[in-house]
Amino acid sequence: MALDDKVFEKVEKKTKVSKGKILELATKLQQNSLKDEATLRDVIRELSSMTGKKVSKEKEDKIVDTIIKDKVPKNVEKMF
Repeated sequence: MALDDKVFEKVEKKTKVSKGKILELATKLQQNSLKDEATLRDVIRELSSMTGKKVSKEKEDKIVDTIIKDKVPKNVEKMF
């Protein structure tokens, strides 16, 4: 099993969001800019809805700020 598949499995297990839906959201982000605040907020809200996890306005602001300012960890595995 490829490393990517293991990451998707961990994410799906924790969030109940399928690999297909994750890839769909990734495509949406690729088609737009990661620096586009409206797109980021839309994706955050969609993920929140899909996972049933509420994201406060403050947390959403922090996530958007982190992404726009390029402060996201480069090693995704360390996030899990």
